Amino acid sequence: MISVVQNVAIDCADPYGLARFWSEVTGCPLHPDDVPGVTEAQVQLTEGPALYFNQVPEAKAGKNRIHLCLRPDTSREPEVERLLALGAALVSDRRNEDGSGWAVLADPEGNEFCVLRSTSDRAATDG
Repeated sequence: MISVVQNVAIDCADPYGLARFWSEVTGCPLHPDDVPGVTEAQVQLTEGPALYFNQVPEAKAGKNRIHLCLRPDTSREPEVERLLALGAALVSDRRNEDGSGWAVLADPEGNEFCVLRSTSDRAATDG
């Protein structure tokens, strides 16, 4: 017997607002029933589990123990800039001069996530 991951749950203050941010990040739609003011919202990813946003009363405290790692379909650098323009914040720059590494960003409510090198970035630097 096995279990299948249904969704990745993210606690937040504004489920609809945070789901809209992640919808822009992933290019995937919100659940059709999601509207401003809901206490739960979902981004329906093309593959894999949904991103589920659940309203909680307390603010985020401390570092995430689990986070999303994104591999852009374009080069990493323009994707980091796009995400910053959408409202993300740079938390830690782990990018190296040789092109390896990643950028740690936070969504508008402070949840950390990583932006990895794209497949084309890896091919260009790994030979």
